[in-house]
Amino acid sequence: MKTKNDFHPDKELTAVCGLFCPSCTVFIGTAEEPQRLKAIADHYHTSPEVWECHGCRSENRSYFCENNCKMVECAAARGIEFCVECEEYPCDELRTFKEERPHRIELWEAQERIKEVGYAQWFVEMLEHYACPQCQTINSAYDFKCRACGAEPSCAYVDRHKSEIFPNLSKEK
Repeated sequence: MKTKNDFHPDKELTAVCGLFCPSCTVFIGTAEEPQRLKAIADHYHTSPEVWECHGCRSENRSYFCENNCKMVECAAARGIEFCVECEEYPCDELRTFKEERPHRIELWEAQERIKEVGYAQWFVEMLEHYACPQCQTINSAYDFKCRACGAEPSCAYVDRHKSEIFPNLSKEK
């Protein structure tokens, strides 16, 4: 299991919208837990290979991101690295995106923090935010228990948003 010490600031591991790739369940599935990708693929009736993702700015992005993310192209067309740099921030596209899934709850905070302290410092803060307080394993917003040691909550993000995440998951089943 990868811990916060296994990562260093790398823009390939951060989406223009402010999502943090090391805490993405698809990224974790690609890098460490193929059974995660299989479960996602089974849910969407696709193959696990189409879900493989090496980061939002990488050449190998997941099926969802490759086919649905409009922010990457928009940012490239505007010559910006993060949505917060855009004069239309937050646009309707980003607002809708944020509201669709609980792992996107903190997008505004992420964007503002990147603007305030810079990308590298924000990246370090996110490692801490998604690290298990017991073993330092990076967990996703959907890991209520640490995937390595079983500690609850798995990370500060889950501790902070558990009441918002759980009801959303129940609706999807």
